[in-house]
Amino acid sequence: MPVFDHSFVVDGPLEAVRAFHGDTSALSALSPPGTFVRLHAIEPLAEGSVSRFTLWLGPLPVRWTAVHRGVGERGFTDVQQSGPAASWEHTHTFVPLDDGRTRVDDHIEFAHRPGLGGLLTRVLFSRPNLHFLFAWRAFATRRAVRALVRGGAAGPGRTRG
Repeated sequence: MPVFDHSFVVDGPLEAVRAFHGDTSALSALSPPGTFVRLHAIEPLAEGSVSRFTLWLGPLPVRWTAVHRGVGERGFTDVQQSGPAASWEHTHTFVPLDDGRTRVDDHIEFAHRPGLGGLLTRVLFSRPNLHFLFAWRAFATRRAVRALVRGGAAGPGRTRG
């Protein structure tokens, strides 16, 4: 089973990092340029909450349903209920380094579908693509948290919970 790990530091307190990730518009903000997200049903971030969305990769729609598990002050896990991979679990962990800095650790375990059915995820979740995606997510998270800290707002859109 492939595993991908990525970490980065955000100049912002744990509360701001969690507020950003708990916002219902965070998925759109975290998607890199060229990837369009259509949110169908995004429940406030809580144990067992469900997110249904479509990622548009050019003309190709990739439908996904994720369930949130292990939701707490220091992170949560997205578990694919239905989607392109045979399985997908993405754990987001927030580690306070001091009052003004937080490390975000992403840990993903996934499996490809066999044969041609797994071709899409073999391309999408290739190491170079995952590195690009998570470099973008680090940039987007830092930008959003900086805006939260400066503006004192709850997040970029509606708050999840």
